[in-house]
Amino acid sequence: MPNIKPVSDLRNYNEVLRDISVGEPVFLTKNGRGRYAILDIEEYERTQAVLKLMSELSKGETAGKQDGWIDLKTVEKELSVTNG
Repeated sequence: MPNIKPVSDLRNYNEVLRDISVGEPVFLTKNGRGRYAILDIEEYERTQAVLKLMSELSKGETAGKQDGWIDLKTVEKELSVTNG
């Protein structure tokens, strides 16, 4: 269940911070509408890493579609990887 609090609860920010844990951000509302999310730094860093990975995968997919795909044997040869 999402942890939702009004932004006015930041007056007692220790209670708000106590409710934050990895995977469970606190969502703050302003005038009854979602406005901010406070999350643990570990969760933030993981989210940023996932976004970067997804961006790089998207670039690779675009390049593959435009320039053609490379088969596994060619990749292994270029990376000097031996199988087995």
